[in-house]
Amino acid sequence: MSVDEKTVRRIAHLARIAVTDDEVGPLGAELNNILAFVEQLGAVDVSGVEPMTSVLPMAMKKREDAVTDGGRADAVIANAPETEDHYFLVPKVVE
Repeated sequence: MSVDEKTVRRIAHLARIAVTDDEVGPLGAELNNILAFVEQLGAVDVSGVEPMTSVLPMAMKKREDAVTDGGRADAVIANAPETEDHYFLVPKVVE
């Protein structure tokens, strides 16, 4: 895939980067080099290689999924200016 000047300008616009006319050519060449490298990576045979989330093997620290605090709805809404059925009432902001 080759990146032309129109594509470089569009990418710069989407990334909110100001690009002058003199910078369009070199940026296009850099993007083409990046895409060529990605194509090389796609050609690598990775069959039999297990996906990793880290360079070093490690086990995730897990905790028991248990409710440690709850059942205090009355205490939570005690200082609310207006409530209804354990819900906060707020002014309407969208009409």
